[in-house]
Amino acid sequence: SGAPRAPRRAVLRGAMGRSNAVNAALRVGRATAARYSTGAVATEAPPTPFLKYGDAVPSNFAHRGILAQQPTQVTTLANGMRVATESTPHAGTATVGVWIDAGSRYETDANNGTAHFLEHLAFKGTQRRTTAQLEEEVENMGGHLNAYTSREQTTYFAKVFKKDVPQAVDLLADILQNSTLTDAAVDRERGVILREAEEVDKDDGEVLFDHLHATAFQHSPLGRTILGPKANISSITKADLEAYIKTHYTAPRMVLVGAGAVDHGEMVKLAEKEFASLPTAGPSTEELIKAHPSSFTGSEVRMRDDNMSKVGFVFSVEGAPVCDPDSTTLMVMQTMLGQWDPMGTSGTNSGSPLAQLVASNKLCTFYQAFSTAYSDTGLFGVHAVTDKPDQVDDLAWAVMNAFTGLAYECVEEDVTRAKEQLKAQLAIHAESSSSAVAEDIGRQMLTYGRRIPRAELFARIDAVDAAAVKACGRRFIHDQEIAVASLGPTQFIPDMNWWRRNTYWLRY
Repeated sequence: SGAPRAPRRAVLRGAMGRSNAVNAALRVGRATAARYSTGAVATEAPPTPFLKYGDAVPSNFAHRGILAQQPTQVTTLANGMRVATESTPHAGTATVGVWIDAGSRYETDANNGTAHFLEHLAFKGTQRRTTAQLEEEVENMGGHLNAYTSREQTTYFAKVFKKDVPQAVDLLADILQNSTLTDAAVDRERGVILREAEEVDKDDGEVLFDHLHATAFQHSPLGRTILGPKANISSITKADLEAYIKTHYTAPRMVLVGAGAVDHGEMVKLAEKEFASLPTAGPSTEELIKAHPSSFTGSEVRMRDDNMSKVGFVFSVEGAPVCDPDSTTLMVMQTMLGQWDPMGTSGTNSGSPLAQLVASNKLCTFYQAFSTAYSDTGLFGVHAVTDKPDQVDDLAWAVMNAFTGLAYECVEEDVTRAKEQLKAQLAIHAESSSSAVAEDIGRQMLTYGRRIPRAELFARIDAVDAAAVKACGRRFIHDQEIAVASLGPTQFIPDMNWWRRNTYWLRY
């Protein structure tokens, strides 16, 4: 029964490496580039398409021109709250927000969903402002008020004009300290959150990653969802919310962040005025994590639904914690694996060999590598979707072969290309808006206790080479436990023994 698939897999394995013709073309491109750079045949047209847009071989680039950035100023208040700002010259708008070291991993099975519930109630009025007054005040400023909850952090932020920064800080302080947590407001918000949960259940990607966390971190806090089970959403009370605020919304676990048109001295004065009454007593995240550490379990969960037209899977090994030196190497490895979808701008000519393979063989409709780092653990893997369920085993083989291959085969050119791509992505994101800068500051202040300068971050990336990638692959991939989640017509997805077996290669 497996015989018909053997030739196809043989083709796939042959496509994984560069052919002799491609290698020869690359050598011709490099040699021709050298000739043209010396001006020996300046009047002739380049004989190889590799030189149409420059040399095909990636090279390191000196980023001195973009390494300079405004300093991040940090002040710690008497109550332990930190104020971190980065001013942008000539900016007319700013992002101000409060980043809190509290998320779903610090909940219990009984109150899972409380952090996200609080995020919703924050905009439903305070002791000083009704819901209508709150909305009208934000709209009159022409501002934008938002919040989000993750597994380890909760964030409330506003984007406003420079002149409205004091008003925005006052509004955020009021929301965080004086929200109206009435039984009626709690009951009204249940329906909203339950409808949001229904929408999340319709997103196959969200469902897959929630199940990946649940199976990878069984019986540990990171396995819980952010929204919480529907039974909890229906039963959370005002007392649960107040207890969560008292325990986790303490000054030492909060950072007031400003980016754009902000003045650090003014932000410190505003923080001292608006957040002076924050509680200071409470457990630290280090104590909570030590009491309830994460625990990675190699396992598999399948949600078979033969009525679905597509099948998706996501797999992961245990990755590096956020402060682990190898977290940077995993970011480079993630970029090496890359991503692909038919609507993208790259395909068979992508820098990622895996992207070239799946594009040329039409193996999937989407795939993306990921590296998610938490305080004491991480996830490193690939998410893939295909509309050809009977070929999903070929997709699984191609992805796992490229994934495990990082521990055995690594070309310096591919590493250099990935490093340049990663640095470009980080720089573009950081300069896209003041909100991106504020998010970067807030997350790093909670995680590292400081803002990592771009020069230092780029230096860490530049230090990664092919040997470091293979060493990291040996640590995290080679013969390590793996967690898998799949959704759709999953009958052709390989079993758990196959996934575990393919975390290493046999070589003689």
